[in-house]
Amino acid sequence: MKLNGIKLTWLGHATFRVETPEGKTVLLDPWVMGNPACPAAERDVKNVDVMLCTHGHFDHIGDAVEIAKKHSPTVVGIPELCGWLGKKGVKNLAEMNKGGTQKAGDIRVTMVHADHSCGITDGDQVVYGGEACGYVIEFSSGLKIYHAGDTNVFGDMRIISELYAPDIALIPIGDHYTMGPREAAYACNLLKAKTVIPMHFGTFPALTGRPSALQKLVPNMEVVELKPGVTVS
Repeated sequence: MKLNGIKLTWLGHATFRVETPEGKTVLLDPWVMGNPACPAAERDVKNVDVMLCTHGHFDHIGDAVEIAKKHSPTVVGIPELCGWLGKKGVKNLAEMNKGGTQKAGDIRVTMVHADHSCGITDGDQVVYGGEACGYVIEFSSGLKIYHAGDTNVFGDMRIISELYAPDIALIPIGDHYTMGPREAAYACNLLKAKTVIPMHFGTFPALTGRPSALQKLVPNMEVVELKPGVTVS
């Protein structure tokens, strides 16, 4: 796996920290404090320059408001989710929608489709959070990472491959709430990324998919199983 100057840390579930070649910190799907898969040493977020939110479920934005208020990052999300975050006091919102590309800090971010639901738990209510999405992130080194968010496989992953050609794909494999290994293997063949990093597995008992099962189904692809809290570069 070639990371071309970035540092990548999986914090468990769908949460990743990426340090760019310029030294900026990007946090994807900020759920650390209540995330049982996140190491204790990583639950106190020290710095964030850009925060990307794929959708409004608690296990993806559980700490978004607190972290954003503390560190004032640029916060990227679909308009309805950004609207809710704004009502909670989050500043520096950089809303966008699917198919759009914008610069956030020192990265270029393209919002792409995801096949999933998106309700935000707000007290004892569930409010509309727009649609779920994924992101293709391009770094100054030219490396492109696709974070699929929560999703099932969908045929337009081929378009993501053809238009954006991600080098690394972060894809859910846990089953039950997202793709399992069988669907994820099909997604791998559509995306044609050089490296696949599984996520959204093992956090809860229902999330039974495992990287070893995915690797057996895509023997000619590089499937990298990260350990929560371990940084690769």
